[in-house]
Amino acid sequence: MNDSRVFNVLVLCTGNSARSIIGEVLFNALGQGRFKAYSAGSHPAGKVHPVALEMLQALHLSTEGLRSKNWDEFSQPGAPQMDFIITVCDRAAGEACPLWLGSPITAHWGFPDPAAVENPDQQRRAFQDVVHGMTNRIRQFVSLPLVSLDALAIKREMDRIGQQPIDTTDKNQPV
Repeated sequence: MNDSRVFNVLVLCTGNSARSIIGEVLFNALGQGRFKAYSAGSHPAGKVHPVALEMLQALHLSTEGLRSKNWDEFSQPGAPQMDFIITVCDRAAGEACPLWLGSPITAHWGFPDPAAVENPDQQRRAFQDVVHGMTNRIRQFVSLPLVSLDALAIKREMDRIGQQPIDTTDKNQPV
C-alpha cells in the first residue's frame, strides 16, 4: 500500500442521524487527511440530530454539509470506493447491505443509540458517551500502520477495536 494513500471509510447506522454522523466527522478530524469518511443509513431519518450537531460543534469540528443519506448512494456507479465499512448500530449490522465495490474490510463497532434516550439531561450524557467512546476507537484505528498490514490483519484489528468495552473515561481530552 502507498504510504500517502487516503483511505475511504463509510460509517453506517440505520437512521444516519447521530452515531454514523458522529463517526464521519470524527474520522475526518482524527484521520488528519489520511482518511476520508462518509456516513449513511439503511433507513435515513432525513435530518441530523440537533444534539449530535451541538456536541460536534462544541468540539470545534466542522458540521458543514452533513446530511442524513441512504447507503444506496455509496453503491451506485461513480460513488467513492470504500476501503473500510463500519456499522455503529446493532440494527444496521444485522441488515443485508448493498454490494460494495472493491470488497471493503468491514467491522461492527456497536454503540447505544443516544437519540433513543428521552430525558434531555440523560440524552446529552448519552451523546457525550458516544462521542468519547467513538473517539477512543477511531484513535486506535487511525494509529494502525495500515500500509504495512494485510487485509486479514486489518480485519482482526478492526474487530478487536469493536469488541472492546466502550471507553468514555477520557472526557476532557480534545478531539
